[in-house]
Amino acid sequence: MVEKEKKKKKKDKQNNKSTSDPSFKPSSDVKGLRFGGQFIVKSFTVRRATPPEFLRLLALPPSDDHLNTDKVLNHKPFTSTTAFLPTNFTILAHHAWHTLTLGLGTKKSKVILFVFESEKMKSAVDRLWPMEIPLGEINRKLIRGLTRSEMARFKFRKGCITFYVYAVREIGCRGFLFADDLRNILQSVVELKDFLDHTSMLALPTQRSISFSRPVPMAV
Repeated sequence: MVEKEKKKKKKDKQNNKSTSDPSFKPSSDVKGLRFGGQFIVKSFTVRRATPPEFLRLLALPPSDDHLNTDKVLNHKPFTSTTAFLPTNFTILAHHAWHTLTLGLGTKKSKVILFVFESEKMKSAVDRLWPMEIPLGEINRKLIRGLTRSEMARFKFRKGCITFYVYAVREIGCRGFLFADDLRNILQSVVELKDFLDHTSMLALPTQRSISFSRPVPMAV
């Protein structure tokens, strides 16, 4: 009986650390990636995205164009964000799996974005995280692996791509320093058109295939 009370108090103490913002939960409690019955997808890999790829992913202007758009920020944008995109193997494997299963296998890929509370935190985590990782290991190694952190999770389905966005901060912190970046990322994902065919990500010709078209200059 005493042992149960101790465990309950310990659990309540952990939960109270996140009560300042109910959307944030300890990394051990936050929802991870979901696969349904498509277990083979867990072996498909994702890779770290480069900054230009990340901007094209969200249909955002290149960094040197930020001052010429409505999305003006007070600091260099998205310096605390790490993104993982499907590898070329994963894109092709999805289609092969869909064909082999006569249409029963999923063609939907996953994109994972981590927005950290500071550039220092991102830098420290990036040194530990691999450049490429199977989807099935993200929950255990990336999400649960941040033991002293808490996260807020956002999920969006955009056609054949499902976006997972995680805001990450240390346990016990109040607020979120890079809230503007998080807000802009969430807004950009919401505004994206549905991706019709994720194999087009290999070519990047249009916005539907993750690219950004520069605005046409207006005549004065």
